[in-house]
Amino acid sequence: MITLSSDFGSPYPAAMKGVILGRTDARLVDVAHDFPRQDVRTTAFWLREVLPTFPPAVHLVVVDPGVGTDRAALVVRAGDHVLVGPDNGVLVPAARRLAEGGEDFEAFAIEDDAASATFHGRDVFAPAAAAVHEADIDAIESLDGYEPVDEIESLAFPEPTVDDGTATGAILVVDGFGNAITNVPGSVLDGRFGEEIELDGESVRVERSYAHVEPGDRLVTVGSHGNVELAVNRGRGVEAFGVGVGDPVVLAFV
Repeated sequence: MITLSSDFGSPYPAAMKGVILGRTDARLVDVAHDFPRQDVRTTAFWLREVLPTFPPAVHLVVVDPGVGTDRAALVVRAGDHVLVGPDNGVLVPAARRLAEGGEDFEAFAIEDDAASATFHGRDVFAPAAAAVHEADIDAIESLDGYEPVDEIESLAFPEPTVDDGTATGAILVVDGFGNAITNVPGSVLDGRFGEEIELDGESVRVERSYAHVEPGDRLVTVGSHGNVELAVNRGRGVEAFGVGVGDPVVLAFV
């Protein structure tokens, strides 16, 4: 299986699939091709959440604002999975989660002989994904043009601060429903469902799901990703709370 993720929209993913299908009969699964354009951090967050749900696979990821520069092209072996994409940090959070030891993943630089300076998804990453899929996952280093590398571009999400009375964090991403997802662990809301807390000085209800409040009402809940999120039943939390990606949030528990 090869999964494909990008910010390409259409029709560019079809070209990557064409290259892959010319080299392997692997099953192809689209994760998403509408990630925010050139937004490495948001893509990295969602890949970290989504890719571990797959059985062992090769994951092709192309969100690549540095295409055509001297940034490296990578194959990353993480547990039973392989990720293929640019060396800009987009692969790292998912690799950490997929690797059995957290940080225990291995990276290989792909020899870059792209025909186009602007479409490495087709010319570099798609051929690499097909080649790795057809090879033994434990023998990537034996493939021609794949060299082990010791250091790659890292990407880490900011850590929250949690004490007995408050949790201070930030908005990491906003999903398609407008839910503002924070970096605060959902465990801070344990035992508080049905209660009120203060969010940036305003009282907000804590509930298990959106429909536990009236349509249009705000709430704080725990998303499927395990983090605290700011939401509105049948509305957009990002607008109702007046926040954006990177904004700080402070939860105070009465």
